[in-house]
Amino acid sequence: MTATATPVGTSTGDAPDAAAATSPAAAASSRSARRSLARHRTRLIAAGTAVLLVLGAVLLGGGTWPGRMAVDLSGPLGDTSDWIIDNRDSHPLFLYVLGHVSNAVVLSVRAVYLVLLAAGWAGVTAAAGVIAWRVAGARLALGSVAAFAACGLLGMWVPTMQTLALMAVAVAASVLLGGLLGLAAGLSDRMHRVLRPVLDTMQVLPAFAYLLPVVLVFGIGVPAAVLATVVYAAPPMARLTALGLRGADAGVMEAAASLGATARQRLLTARLPLARKELLLGLNQSIMMALSMAVIASVIGAGGLGDRVYQALASVDVGAALAAGVPIVLLAVVLDRVTAAAGARLGDAPARGARLGWAIAAAVTLAAALAGRFTDRLGWPDAWTLDVAEPVNRAVDWMTAHLYTGVPVIGGTSDWAAHFTTWVLDPVRSGLTWLPWWAVLLLVGALALLIGTWRTAATAVLAMAGIGVLGVWEPALDTLSQVLAAVAVTLVAGFATGIAAARSARLNRALRPVLDVFQTMPQFVYLIPVVALFGVGRAPAVAAAVVYALPAVVRITAQGMAAVDPSAVEAARSLGATGRQQLLQVQLPLARPALLLAVNQGVVLVLAVVVIGGLVGGGALGYEVVFGLAQGDLATGLVAGAAIVCLGLMLDRVTQPTDRRAPAGKGA
Repeated sequence: MTATATPVGTSTGDAPDAAAATSPAAAASSRSARRSLARHRTRLIAAGTAVLLVLGAVLLGGGTWPGRMAVDLSGPLGDTSDWIIDNRDSHPLFLYVLGHVSNAVVLSVRAVYLVLLAAGWAGVTAAAGVIAWRVAGARLALGSVAAFAACGLLGMWVPTMQTLALMAVAVAASVLLGGLLGLAAGLSDRMHRVLRPVLDTMQVLPAFAYLLPVVLVFGIGVPAAVLATVVYAAPPMARLTALGLRGADAGVMEAAASLGATARQRLLTARLPLARKELLLGLNQSIMMALSMAVIASVIGAGGLGDRVYQALASVDVGAALAAGVPIVLLAVVLDRVTAAAGARLGDAPARGARLGWAIAAAVTLAAALAGRFTDRLGWPDAWTLDVAEPVNRAVDWMTAHLYTGVPVIGGTSDWAAHFTTWVLDPVRSGLTWLPWWAVLLLVGALALLIGTWRTAATAVLAMAGIGVLGVWEPALDTLSQVLAAVAVTLVAGFATGIAAARSARLNRALRPVLDVFQTMPQFVYLIPVVALFGVGRAPAVAAAVVYALPAVVRITAQGMAAVDPSAVEAARSLGATGRQQLLQVQLPLARPALLLAVNQGVVLVLAVVVIGGLVGGGALGYEVVFGLAQGDLATGLVAGAAIVCLGLMLDRVTQPTDRRAPAGKGA
């Protein structure tokens, strides 16, 4: 270590003050040097890309992906499908491993369902009310009772209990699996890098793409539905758990280590308590996504509310679909509120008389259940139901007749869809398909390199090249154009709404039930109104994707903005910073990890709905996935699904900056 000379005329006791005085200048100089280096690196990458584009145009010319560089997987995948069918009842893997998994899922769901049926509508409703009362107070208790009563009034009590039993098992498995994966990724940089593409694949691979192999292995029924739901609902829990653990306050962790705490003690007493908000948000997102899978899972025999929605939409009965979709939303809202309130009280000392309160709650639930059994009214009475299908269908007919076209000045929704297709979707698709295949790879690599490392760029390029190798280059570019448009709209609207919600407690409270509704309402329910308003084509597919992805972006943005250190904002305010300066120079930079996660979730959720877009004229990869499932064609469905995963991996790498200064190795 080199010694620091003391300035003439300054005592050694004043040296620290002098160092402190020069430290801001040194820090500013360091930041300036980093910015200069970043600008030099950007210019170098841009110049290299331009040179390579010129060389490629001269040497390679134009054109789409060469057919000689594609691989036909229909043969191997067809053989795999045949092998599974031939050995499903005899091979040890199915008999002694997957068979036990299937039986465990069936027994768990059946046990929960029988308990709910034995409790009856009175017992279940009473249990929901008293649990909410003990956890969060009288207001949430009344809301929970009203929610379950509404499920009965809509004539959906038995399907609601079926869905609740299946979702209870699926959410428990999702939280357990996601928590373990997030724990590994949060404590180890290496595991974080390894698990990141795994989570991308789990969340981006369309459910329709893996429904067919799941059905081949487990058959039609509850096990396949639960497994498909877990694959879709576990990644948010894993991502947010890792985000919370990796974002733990360094000062607190250092203090715990200085007191001699072991790694296990630091995890249990510091990291996990500090990550409580992220863990609760992960639980919330897992519940929402599991319930949003209810309709898709019904395609493979899940039953319950999802099956009612699917049957109603097959006959284009929006009213009946809404009657089954509303209970899904109500379940999500109740579970969200109760679990959030329970989590907020974690670590609090038990209130005086808490045991007596829970004893009273159990007694009330038991009394309600016994009263229903003795009066032989375990099921919801048929006389206490309302028919909402007819008025809803009349409202949809009115909207179609009056808003689709002919609206003065602003034009109808069909005009908006046509303009969006003409001025946004068509130019983006034409631009992507006009580029030679090698130019697309080069631009993807350059974008990834600008915000990441050579490894990031290589991953993005290989993912994009994998699409060409799979033989679906042009459909993938068509899908990419829709995804880019939907993500752009989602991020603009999501960031603006999330920032506004973080800065206004009243707006945040008002938005919460709205976001719950949009995030948990099955895509199939609002697909028919979207088609009725916008017609069939790529524009309604983009609209459906935006509606589905927007709530997660808003939630994560608001959570990240709210988690910004108030002292940093107060310091900026005391220095005379305006509200706009505080937002742009303090809050947004400090909330950067959450904003990047919001971008990631926006991309993967838009890709998750790309299959639904294929049902309403979106075409491209989404249509091929649906076609593969409908025809039992494993090759077509899986190849298109794998191409969507490659698109998601590429978009993730070009939208998630890599910290080049971060050391590799294990996390703290």
